[in-house]
Amino acid sequence: MPKIPPVPPEKMIKILKAVGFVEVRQKGSHVILKKGKKLMVVPVHKGKPLKRGLVRLIIKEVGISREEFFKLLEEA
Repeated sequence: MPKIPPVPPEKMIKILKAVGFVEVRQKGSHVILKKGKKLMVVPVHKGKPLKRGLVRLIIKEVGISREEFFKLLEEA
């Protein structure tokens, strides 16, 4: 299994939408997505990808496997 790469925030938002999250609002440079009672905040800073640690944390919080993440990353 390859290392988790840095991901552009736009791709991460697409991945979260693919697993059922809905974009609720945006406050400044943070996009807030919601699925049921679970909230996920994705920082969107122009030209800066999300670092590996944050991507790993989001994957863990959302509850998807690494294999599913890589499949969704290819599709996004």
